[in-house]
Amino acid sequence: MTTLHLTHTAALTDLAPPWHPERANRIRAIEGRLERQRFAALVREQAPRVALSAFHRAHDEAYVSATLDGLERGCIFQPDGDTQVGPGTLEAVLRSAGAAVQAVDEVMTGQVRNAVSVMRPPGHHAGRARSAGFCFFNNVAVAARHAQAVHGAARVSILDWDAHHGDGTQEIFWDDTTVLFCSTHQWPLYPGTGAKSECGEHGTVVNVPFAEGADGTVFREALATLVLPRIAAFEPDLVLISAGFDAHWRDPLTGLAFAEEDFRWATERVVDIADRVCGGRIVSVLEGGYDLIGLARSDAAHVEALMEPPARPFGRAAEQVVEVTDPAAA
Repeated sequence: MTTLHLTHTAALTDLAPPWHPERANRIRAIEGRLERQRFAALVREQAPRVALSAFHRAHDEAYVSATLDGLERGCIFQPDGDTQVGPGTLEAVLRSAGAAVQAVDEVMTGQVRNAVSVMRPPGHHAGRARSAGFCFFNNVAVAARHAQAVHGAARVSILDWDAHHGDGTQEIFWDDTTVLFCSTHQWPLYPGTGAKSECGEHGTVVNVPFAEGADGTVFREALATLVLPRIAAFEPDLVLISAGFDAHWRDPLTGLAFAEEDFRWATERVVDIADRVCGGRIVSVLEGGYDLIGLARSDAAHVEALMEPPARPFGRAAEQVVEVTDPAAA
């Protein structure tokens, strides 16, 4: 079984002024890297437009209508200081969410083993009724609700390793027992949420904040001891990844010090868990990452790990924690 890769030329439209960090060259950098021979086995498809009903499952209907109406006018305006709109934004927004939904459809029906969406704009700062932080609609939340409503997924896990906390995703699933949201992120940093004490109404939110300067060793240990065991114990029917790569040491907007090999390692560990609990079903949705070299290298390492699961699967969750905390294994 194979890895599905979804993108669309709509993501190559400049949605904001050229100086804006969330720019079309992000997609060009990733796609250039994924043209290399070792990615030839990817199943490549164009991202479709999303059905509006998918937005309504994760967002307030009035917000959906008002936002789409504003985007359809195609004029340049700013919902907030960061999230800017241009003539091509509507098409990019519809296809960014559409890629996440299509990925879920193909993974949940067994057409592919896992899938990755390389689209923009990102989504994890968008709440039920607000846009923020370059995000209009929450792509990963839309994907989770689609998996539940259309494919009968009883439980969904979301792992967000973007350097910025996924406050919109946390808000949407704060009181939901069927979705486990786990986030590693720099703190303090925009948007100012994501304290360890923020656990959700039912303990289904796991926040692991990192101090500025935290490196891949810290990241790996946190995943091994605090995050991966929770995902394994939750036994989801689908694992979603909010795959932001702005924790890379080159990134200009953050202060973490991860390398591309840390994202490969993290992906391999998630693949191990998904293989054991949900038939390997993983959908990865692009979030942040603003240094083009760091972004392209990190996303490529992530995709490689999705394509080639580790040779030695882990056993029980407890055994996994022991193994991955061994420095020699890391």
